[in-house]
Amino acid sequence: MSATKALSPQVALLGNPNCGKTALFNLLTGSRQKVANYAGVTVERKSGQVTTPAGRSVAVLDLPGAYSLNATSADEAVTRDVVLGRRADEPAPDLLVCVTDATHLRQNLRLVIEARRLGLPMVVALNMIDVARHRGIHVDRAVLERELGVPVVETVAVRHGGAAALLELLDARLSAASGQLPAHSAAGTHATSMDAVMQDHREVRRILELAVLEPESDTRMDEAIDRVVLHPVVGMAVLLLVLFLVFQAVFSWAQWPMDLIKAGVEAAGTLVNRALPEGPLRSLLADGVVAGAGSVLVFLPQILILFLFIIMLEDSGYLPRAAFMLDRVMASVGLTGRSFIPLLSSFACAVPGIMATRTIGDARDRWATIMIAPLMTCSARLPVYALLIGAFIPARSVGPGVNLQGLVLFFLYVAGIVSAMAVAWVLQRRGRGVGELHHTLLLELPAYRWPNLRNLAIGLWERAHIFMVRVGTIILSMTILLWFLSSYPGAPAGATGAAIEYSFAGQLGRLLQPLVEPIGFNWQIAIALIPGLAAREVAVGALGTVYALSATGDGLSEQLVPLISQGWSLATACALLAWYVFAPQCISTLSIVRRETGSWRDPALMAAYLFALAYVAAFIVYRIALMLGAGAS
Repeated sequence: MSATKALSPQVALLGNPNCGKTALFNLLTGSRQKVANYAGVTVERKSGQVTTPAGRSVAVLDLPGAYSLNATSADEAVTRDVVLGRRADEPAPDLLVCVTDATHLRQNLRLVIEARRLGLPMVVALNMIDVARHRGIHVDRAVLERELGVPVVETVAVRHGGAAALLELLDARLSAASGQLPAHSAAGTHATSMDAVMQDHREVRRILELAVLEPESDTRMDEAIDRVVLHPVVGMAVLLLVLFLVFQAVFSWAQWPMDLIKAGVEAAGTLVNRALPEGPLRSLLADGVVAGAGSVLVFLPQILILFLFIIMLEDSGYLPRAAFMLDRVMASVGLTGRSFIPLLSSFACAVPGIMATRTIGDARDRWATIMIAPLMTCSARLPVYALLIGAFIPARSVGPGVNLQGLVLFFLYVAGIVSAMAVAWVLQRRGRGVGELHHTLLLELPAYRWPNLRNLAIGLWERAHIFMVRVGTIILSMTILLWFLSSYPGAPAGATGAAIEYSFAGQLGRLLQPLVEPIGFNWQIAIALIPGLAAREVAVGALGTVYALSATGDGLSEQLVPLISQGWSLATACALLAWYVFAPQCISTLSIVRRETGSWRDPALMAAYLFALAYVAAFIVYRIALMLGAGAS
């Protein structure tokens, strides 16, 4: 046993999803917690420190939620391996705290029975005991303790001081162990056969008959709500309304903080430009570091608003019901209802959408959802779409309340959705037998409850930290690299063209011209696509640079519209629109795929198939447009 372990014993929280385990972890550790990933997998590792009443420092580990130690998902596999001491990067816990929902002990106690069989030191936390009492459920703690053969303590994870009894029990258990807690793998085994599982169920029923007295269940309120939200017609309308509100909030609520961030970035850039003399250092800091950080920070409000709704919907008990409602629709392409929310999130930005796939238990479904998330039309495409539609599509009415420009924009959104479903259909059939595609979505529908503000705040802080650390550093380094490629070598003396023409990026644009000519692109477009790798909307500014425009923002668009409408053909514009429906020109998306999948193979595959689709789509659209006479500029 290491000295570190002796000084800070590790307590692991084990429990079913929705039992309040993470809320108890937040109550114990507060801000003294860290979030990372377990080595080699994308499952989150949450750890923190707590000081007991006796002054003992204890490391607390929040294990991923599990229904059983017979793992059926990546989360459950990590939980099982940590509890059994199988992970080389994670020591076996000194003490297990089995967190149970006192209102649903019939389901929760099966995991307790499995854990007890391992022979590890453990205690049971009867969480949500206040809710159980409010519902008239009487749990005889002493009888439960006697029948389980392990200490049992009551907790209320959402109340200040609700873990005081647990902390006192930890003190007693750790003091009694006197530093002799085992640091080796559990010696016991967990049930694997159907007979063993049924035996556990019988044991749970026996204990419940002795220790728990339940009144006639009053689920009238939950049932009344479910009659509406799970109705095949009304429920779908409610779901669409909820999703519409989320979708609108991500865009409308985020606008003013995004504007503030943009203004702050611009002010920082102005400050750098004023403080430093003209030269490479000023350009690096202003155009590379400051602009690069700004391209990351601008997405943060959308991510926080999005996860605010996701956490609220999950805590309230509605999110599993939404997944249930959409399961049949998603099943038509081989996915389940769990994939819908991440895909919806990707309309704001694929980065939070991909991060939201962590709620998908099936590894292949999660992978397929990640791979199609960039096909959802994210907000970063809108500046390009608006520029091209404004330049080439007339603003005329095609029907009552229907504008041609809006119709084209709607078609681009539909094209992304249809393409995503088609790709998912292909991906889910690659390497799978026909029978494997007909799976059933099994979900627990928890009771409705109000979201906890403390959990919301901690959850949002975690997401902000994860986004900034995992994505921000990579984005920053890539934008600095792109700045270098666009800045060097500089224009020679007496040069008449824009400086970017003589840079590495400009040379690459000339090199790529033969490749992009078949799809109607010129070398200027090829150059704009290169810095657009940082984020799609950067392409608009890059076009301004290529055409030697010094304006920014709305002024840039106003100057670009007449230039490209006169210099490009309608066929070229349509091909570029088709290109942006598919092309993965967003380093942040590829980097988060690398982080979430733990492999460079997946972002490479994503980039390859999306670029292939983009090229083929642009080629087909360009050739059809030429056939229809849209080739003249």
